[in-house]
Amino acid sequence: MSPASTGASTSVDAVSSVRSSEADSRLAPGGPGYRRMSFALFLAGVATFALLYSTQALLPLISGEFGVAASEASWTVAAATGGLALFVLPMSALSERFGRRTVMTASLAVAVGVGLLVPFAPSIGALVVLRAVQGAALAGLPASATAYLAEEVRPKALVTAIGLFVAGNSVGGMSGRVITGWVAQEWGWRVAVGVIGVIAVACAVAFRLLLPAPRHFKPGSLRPRVLLDTVRGHLSDPLLRRLYAIGALFMTVFGGVYTVIGYRLTEAPFSLPQGIVGSIFLVYLVGTVSASTAGRLVGRLGRRGALYLAGGTTAAGLLLSLAGSLPLVLLGLVLITAGFFAGHAVASSAVSRTATHGRAQASALYQSAYYIGSSAGSTVGAMAFRSGGWAGTVTVGIFAVLGVVTITVFGSRAARVAARQAPATAH
Repeated sequence: MSPASTGASTSVDAVSSVRSSEADSRLAPGGPGYRRMSFALFLAGVATFALLYSTQALLPLISGEFGVAASEASWTVAAATGGLALFVLPMSALSERFGRRTVMTASLAVAVGVGLLVPFAPSIGALVVLRAVQGAALAGLPASATAYLAEEVRPKALVTAIGLFVAGNSVGGMSGRVITGWVAQEWGWRVAVGVIGVIAVACAVAFRLLLPAPRHFKPGSLRPRVLLDTVRGHLSDPLLRRLYAIGALFMTVFGGVYTVIGYRLTEAPFSLPQGIVGSIFLVYLVGTVSASTAGRLVGRLGRRGALYLAGGTTAAGLLLSLAGSLPLVLLGLVLITAGFFAGHAVASSAVSRTATHGRAQASALYQSAYYIGSSAGSTVGAMAFRSGGWAGTVTVGIFAVLGVVTITVFGSRAARVAARQAPATAH
């Protein structure tokens, strides 16, 4: 072997050794720091969803106090998710420059501060504005968190790690709605959202104390041209486009169902009190389980198989919820929740694995599409309920699920075509 060959071989070995060392230094289940990281991001997810949807279970009470219809009160949810959708991309750019942990900490600090002001909103207009600002502040969490995980967690553990973060979202959404339901029944919706603000403060402090400092973050550029080029590159990827659309459609179903369900259950024939309606959101626990097991689901069925199962489960829940029996409605909500959280965990983790650069922007685009879906679902679902009752909201959801299935079928065909073309290209 020549000296040149030996030198080249040594260089390759050195590069391989460095890459192996970097991979080994990432967090993995059972390793040091993994539990702290998981719990910290779990708490961030709890705070994010508790704040983001703090008014959703209270919409009938907000409608009553301000004298507005469901379609108008629903803007207290749509404004928050819309603010998040608009600002998630700029916030992801800040995280590329200043670091994931810094941006997540600042976002939570501003969001909880606004959360403590929400109970004092003097009008529906002021409430909507405060909620929009709160959503914009929370935009620094979702994309930064998934980018942090993609950089700091070993690839094989990524789906599970993101599933745990999504599980935190489900716990936050559940606890926020359950707590606000019972508190509002006794002391009104203003005290209820104030309690959520205090809980979010505690979660934010614990998050900052527990989250390990990043070890693999490399600062990027804040230049608009660089950002636009990165975004353009992600949007030109057919797989990423499909994943963004799937996230938006799943959230259209979920946003519509959970914005309207409170109105349905407080009206005849159910006529449930506010505390019981809030407790309905305990079904979010199902989402916690389905999100955290998404990794195993993908391992058994593949990504597209898992998406088919999630879509089918969601559709079955929507149809079942049309029943006039409360137990069947609750079972329908269980299936909708399980299908949604599984589909969301699969799609969001696929985005992180697909993007090889600009992960924060790739995740931000997914989150933007996801929360645009939430805003659309909240608004259109409430409008459909006003004109066609619960059946109208379910119809909107069914069309969204059909969209998920159609996109997944198209992706399967595209993958088969690419597989057939690969051998020809190799020759």
